[in-house]
Amino acid sequence: MAQLTDDCFAFSGPLLPIPDMERMIAERVRPVSETGTVNLAGARGRVLAADVIAPLDLPPFDNSAVDGYAVRHRDLDPQGETRLAVTGRLTAGSAAATPLRAHEAIRIFTGAPMPRGADTVFMQEDVRTEGDAVIVPPGLKPGANRRLAGEDVQKNSLLLPAGRRLAAQDVALAAAVGLTSLTMRRKVRVALFSTGDEIVDPGKPRPAAALYDANRFLLDGMLERLSADVTDLGILKDDPAALQAAIAEAARDHDLVLTSGGVSTGEADHVRDAIEKIGKLVFWRVAIKPGRPVAMGVVPGGSAGAAAFVGLPGNPVAAFITFARVVRPLFLRLAGAAPEPLTALPVRLAFAYKKKTGRREYVRVALRPAADGTVEAFKHPQDGAGVLTSLTETDGLAEFPENTTTVEAGSTVGFLSYATLMG
Repeated sequence: MAQLTDDCFAFSGPLLPIPDMERMIAERVRPVSETGTVNLAGARGRVLAADVIAPLDLPPFDNSAVDGYAVRHRDLDPQGETRLAVTGRLTAGSAAATPLRAHEAIRIFTGAPMPRGADTVFMQEDVRTEGDAVIVPPGLKPGANRRLAGEDVQKNSLLLPAGRRLAAQDVALAAAVGLTSLTMRRKVRVALFSTGDEIVDPGKPRPAAALYDANRFLLDGMLERLSADVTDLGILKDDPAALQAAIAEAARDHDLVLTSGGVSTGEADHVRDAIEKIGKLVFWRVAIKPGRPVAMGVVPGGSAGAAAFVGLPGNPVAAFITFARVVRPLFLRLAGAAPEPLTALPVRLAFAYKKKTGRREYVRVALRPAADGTVEAFKHPQDGAGVLTSLTETDGLAEFPENTTTVEAGSTVGFLSYATLMG
């Protein structure tokens, strides 16, 4: 089980800046300690527990990068064409039985091992053939179109570092050097709730004053992108005792308890009070819009100590943004992953914007190419934190820093795509 220390951790200020929140998480949250061997087929999205050292060179032998003719560069006329006798044919997976001799060439295909003595390959479209000979032009550099053994990865070098959350290309690299399994940290176990008397599961009867629960499906999808082991515990009603019991029970077998709704200051918002009674509240207001009322805490767990708790706002857009900015770094820390900062890319604003100082704001935008080829960001017409279509009809978020108050149309701002925010 992951553990969180709570000494010198509580924040009692009015609003917690995002950098301070990220620093607190990085300093105080401990990764899960259990590891295991995972087959390559199940390794994507998981976190490496140990460095992976290359067991061989990649490629393991010199080979041709193109379809063409392998030659000895020293046989070539630097001023004019050279005629070479074609004495063999090499395809990928085969090897030449004898070395290349003076003034000879071998027909070779992409990936085939370079014959002994050959050091350069002419592309087939750059030469012409005459019977059993090939005529090659002057000017090709020594070693052209040849892939050297180990030019991609050298044997005994660091192939993949511990803490890497593996993407498909990382798994492919492990496969390319012949590995079949890797030592990984176990998946982070997450208990997922929605809260509120006003929400019901899709497919069930919906009272006139109720809403179907969308947040659980949103958050479960984002957790899946992070390769979490999720337990969906449904909807918790606004009952203080039931909330306390359910959160305490979930913490026993999970590393993170994640809820949405009930963290504001309303009379029916009981989640924050529940955490203060059964554990320790670390912070509950972050300098972010939308999504300011987000709570983080520590809840006593099983034999390993404690589980993390995060309570997100009930509005789905606020839940989405606070998951990306609060839950994502916390989850990656629990998973033992190396930090993955969110890097905003520059786009040009097609609208003016004003905001209060002291908080970071995120505006849903769609990207469109302008007449001059620059990508422009267009604001969604609806700002409400409960407007789900503002997520489905846009491409990502324009990020406005804490010290910014006014931004004019035509200014360059940072843009975070939804693909980036979802991991």
